[in-house]
Amino acid sequence: MAVPAEADLLVIVGDRDAEESDWVANLWQAMPAPKSWVPLTTTEQVTETLDRGLAELRHGEPPRPVAAPVGGQGRGEPAGGPKTAQTGEHHHHQQPHGHSQHGADGDHHNPERHADHGDHESHNGHEMDGGHHGHAGHDMGGVVHGLPMADRADDRDGLRLDQLHVPLGPGLVDWPAGLILRLTLQGDIVQQAGVEPLVPTSPHPPFWNEPWLRAAAGERVTRGDAARRLCAAHLDSLGRFFAVAGWADMAARARHVRDRALARADATELSTLVRPLIRKAERSRTLRWMTTGLGPLPAEHARHLGVTGPALRADGDAHSRMLVWLDAVGRSAAACDDSGLLHGAEAVGSRGQIDGPAPPSQALLDALPGLLEGAEFACARIIVASLDPDLDELAHVPAAGAAHG
Repeated sequence: MAVPAEADLLVIVGDRDAEESDWVANLWQAMPAPKSWVPLTTTEQVTETLDRGLAELRHGEPPRPVAAPVGGQGRGEPAGGPKTAQTGEHHHHQQPHGHSQHGADGDHHNPERHADHGDHESHNGHEMDGGHHGHAGHDMGGVVHGLPMADRADDRDGLRLDQLHVPLGPGLVDWPAGLILRLTLQGDIVQQAGVEPLVPTSPHPPFWNEPWLRAAAGERVTRGDAARRLCAAHLDSLGRFFAVAGWADMAARARHVRDRALARADATELSTLVRPLIRKAERSRTLRWMTTGLGPLPAEHARHLGVTGPALRADGDAHSRMLVWLDAVGRSAAACDDSGLLHGAEAVGSRGQIDGPAPPSQALLDALPGLLEGAEFACARIIVASLDPDLDELAHVPAAGAAHG
């Protein structure tokens, strides 16, 4: 499923305590009725658990409650839509995004196909999440005959347009897990953006920052291990970026190389794999056309917000941030066999400086509202993907007495 609104069965895998979490509650509310949920705690129960969930759906048994979602009615229902005044049930709509002119032949997601023809088609509604916005409902400004109506407010041209409150997240394909964006739209323009991370605390270090945190704690970590993790982290981000931009085969290639890096492929193999990927992305005229000018973040403003790492070095827009990732992938792939020791002071992870007063992804989240306001709604997910904050960094709470990078 591309979005929770397309699902009717929620399977909660692992700890039963997760059933009461805000994250699960928001996902549950994002799913329209009829729906059901089942817990799955052991691999031996997979068939029995799924059969039970499907049986509940077929028999129309009432869904079991979960914890009340974070956010409340006043700020928009997370991706699932408001309840109607008459029935209390969730209703949703799914609109095609329509990068108008991207065609209906099923291949409009491939930037290279358009580049080969030498023409660039309209970018007014880029299709994401399999052709759907990923939101299902809006906060409404009143009810007429039982139907919710949109608010109205002055837009930047002085016109009074419908004002829609659209949540994105917390669980979408190619989306920072646990992030909710609450957007106020007029037409297809983002007027306001609010950031709401849903992250349970965890004593486990963020996966992408682990080598640097271990080195800061005094463990022996090689620079090659850090380079390998950095290479994989940037390929993971590039996979999301390409997918949201509609370039599915490049997203698959980036994820394949990421997996090879994590499987400890040597520097020669990784370099051989990343060179054509980097070259293809850098030369794509359509990708450049689609992403240039989106979410500009000058270095001076980034520094003021506390942003470090690739977003600071890019000193520019979404396309510039992608180029910085590509450059870092090439350099780190070549260095993944380095046997020298990583020093604890070298605390620069995939999102930036990890030994600062706040996790580097917090600064990226702080930058998001300013980058999104005034942007077209169709571009919002590309902007988010070009920063790719890692909410695991916000969840990390070191155990008492443990070193904290």
